Amino acid sequence: MTLIQILSTHRNEFVAALGVSFSAYMIILCMSWSSPALPKLVATDSPIPITADEGSWIVSTLSIGLMLGPLITAVAADRIGRKRTLLFTALPITMGWMFMAFGDSIGFLYSARFLFGLAVGTTFAVSPMYLGEICSQNIRGSAVSLTGFIGKLAFIVMYGIGPTVNFRTLAWIGLSGPVIFILLFIWLPESPYYLLGKGKDTEAELSLRWFRRSTSVTKELVAMKQFLQQSKDYQGSFKQLFAPQYRKNLRIICILLFATTCTGVTMILAYAQTIFMKISSDLDPEEMSLVLGIIQALATGIAVVLIDRIGRRPLVLFSIVGITSGLVLTSAYFATASENSSPYLGWMAFIALLVTVISFDVGLFVIPSIYHAEVLPKPIRAYANAASTIGHGAIQFVNLKLFQILTDNAGVYVPFALYGLAGVVSGVLVYVYIPETKGQSLEEIEKMVAEGRVKPVRDGKMYDDKIKKLAV
Repeated sequence: MTLIQILSTHRNEFVAALGVSFSAYMIILCMSWSSPALPKLVATDSPIPITADEGSWIVSTLSIGLMLGPLITAVAADRIGRKRTLLFTALPITMGWMFMAFGDSIGFLYSARFLFGLAVGTTFAVSPMYLGEICSQNIRGSAVSLTGFIGKLAFIVMYGIGPTVNFRTLAWIGLSGPVIFILLFIWLPESPYYLLGKGKDTEAELSLRWFRRSTSVTKELVAMKQFLQQSKDYQGSFKQLFAPQYRKNLRIICILLFATTCTGVTMILAYAQTIFMKISSDLDPEEMSLVLGIIQALATGIAVVLIDRIGRRPLVLFSIVGITSGLVLTSAYFATASENSSPYLGWMAFIALLVTVISFDVGLFVIPSIYHAEVLPKPIRAYANAASTIGHGAIQFVNLKLFQILTDNAGVYVPFALYGLAGVVSGVLVYVYIPETKGQSLEEIEKMVAEGRVKPVRDGKMYDDKIKKLAV
């Protein structure tokens, strides 16, 4: 099927994915704010004067809120629905940007970042759940990747416009995120899986008809009901996360969590302009940040095209190899560079950082969300997403604080070296345990995970029998 045919057949699903994508745009405006904002806050003409240590706490406070957001989500997603929970995230973000626009003390900044974190944690947990439940299996990866691509546009906005405007104007730019998201998302249907789970069969059928652009959805509805019936408990609980039958599902999520957070790309993006100030180059830090933002969007756009063609597993492995290579080269630069270093070496470090971030965007930025939607059974899906996001927030908080401490006391090269080591460990774990789910139904994926396979069955035989034994 050609790309035009895919877009035509699944038009409404991609329209829905576009609406969800602006939740990512909304939260990444919040996450990327620190890169252009910190230099303004530590400057002599700062509207709210802060120290470097206070700046690191402002950056890290988002992670505290991120850890708490999923606690609300775990209950809300299965009680009021995926759609209403996602719409709720616009409220704390709007309040946060208003604090930024009118606040006159550092307390307002801490409060705003905490509110941002609540919304980020909620969105991370709910958006892949919603997309996984509304999208056909052959476009599920592309739809989730579209979320990453739209989200990356927020980096271009913050990195490109942020350095050229004052601190208050930056807040009003950020406020555009929740406004656009609400306008695009509010009219979309609720997930048919959620509606079936609540016994609203008629509404579920209408929802599925809209997404599939077809009145012949009876067969798929029956399959959904059977899948839900096999889950036995529609509501689920945190206690079920530790049931023996879900251990392999959680192992996949934990490995991807480690690979995503411990390789340090989030830290690079949060401190981008500050890191670029330490590189000797012909480009200004602001120009480097803009290039980084544009490259991220292009890389994520490539992932949208490749993810349902090449598959999830090869892209994750490629992503980790690229990230690790870039981190090692960057660490080597900061370990050997001096004030008199050649600008050519600075260019090498800048390119190494670009390779790191591009590699992350092609694979690890979007694919973990796809796995969350595909490998987590319904009884534990909301709670596992919540637990994963809490873990993400905790590790990110440590990373953001540890970067400042290690940079001040040991040198910039040390955190990059540690992140590179984490990349090596991640590569091994992904190779052994992470399955290929491209083109598989949720039912087929659940069976493959339960059997410990990393590749689907073809013609009665398995790919990589040796890897299968290791995975089991």
